[in-house]
Amino acid sequence: MKHPAYLELLESGEFKKRVNLLNNLLDECRLCPHECGVNRRDGQLGVCKAPAKIDVSSVCLHNGEEPPISGYRGSGTIFFCHCNLNCVFCQNYQISQGSDAINTSLTAKELAEEMLRLQNKLNAHNINVVSPTHYIAQIVEAVYLAAQKGLKLPIVYNTNSYDSLEVIKLLDGIVDIYLPDLKYANNGFAKKYSNAPKYVDVSRAVIKEMFRQVGTLETDDLNTGIRGMIVRHLVLPNDISGSFENLRWLADEVSPTVFLSLMSQYHPCNKAVNFAELNRGVARNEYQKILDLVDKLGFENGWLQGLPSKDYYLPDFSDNNHPFENN
Repeated sequence: MKHPAYLELLESGEFKKRVNLLNNLLDECRLCPHECGVNRRDGQLGVCKAPAKIDVSSVCLHNGEEPPISGYRGSGTIFFCHCNLNCVFCQNYQISQGSDAINTSLTAKELAEEMLRLQNKLNAHNINVVSPTHYIAQIVEAVYLAAQKGLKLPIVYNTNSYDSLEVIKLLDGIVDIYLPDLKYANNGFAKKYSNAPKYVDVSRAVIKEMFRQVGTLETDDLNTGIRGMIVRHLVLPNDISGSFENLRWLADEVSPTVFLSLMSQYHPCNKAVNFAELNRGVARNEYQKILDLVDKLGFENGWLQGLPSKDYYLPDFSDNNHPFENN
């Protein structure tokens, strides 16, 4: 197989068709499960509050992702502003729920140039689009334009998993590495803490489709990811994240071979201090029970973050060029 996969679509002409189909979804926006129906191309705002142009906070090399993503040179990471969720504990709230950290607003053509800069000037391992759901039509157009000018890096789709199944199917052959969150196993919690109705049903459907497309993570001779899926699960206190149910589902309905990134780094921030059940870190005993389940379920691939976590990995997006410098 030729890597990245989108070069095959470029040669066949299919890539251009996908760009058009995704852009058409902006007219009465249904890029995500909220299906707001607003005309994004005319600048109307939906739940995500994303305008017609692409608001970007930071374009940089990032060394703090999972090892196959960051590699030894860094992941070419593009942090998009706004979000289709409204998580009360979001660590990136400066860019997902605020406007102070917007660094620039780009067209698809300008975003394509940033992707080429990450490849040609910064020597990134991949193009890592963070919180891409609400801008995926413009992102795919940018990849298409950049590929015509020589882009050949894998595309990493770094998502909260509140994605449209229709859209994820259109990304087949465009995205090389899926990096989805698995946030909740309870729809009530998802609505309360993230404004994500039916999150459990939505996220599980799209994660299964992602795995169907790319399968278990493949790496090159230097253990850098080239294709596949890594599922992230952030453990929340009081099992609000539904860790036990989610991990059983992942093993039974996806595969125990899937690469799992289990994170203990939760720290109350944003509006979490207003919720007593979220206003603390994860306790050692509750995290150990989850580690025991990971072992029992037979997960062998991935990373288990330890306790206590000295660093909370909280970026500061007021420094657009170096948001992770202090971590």
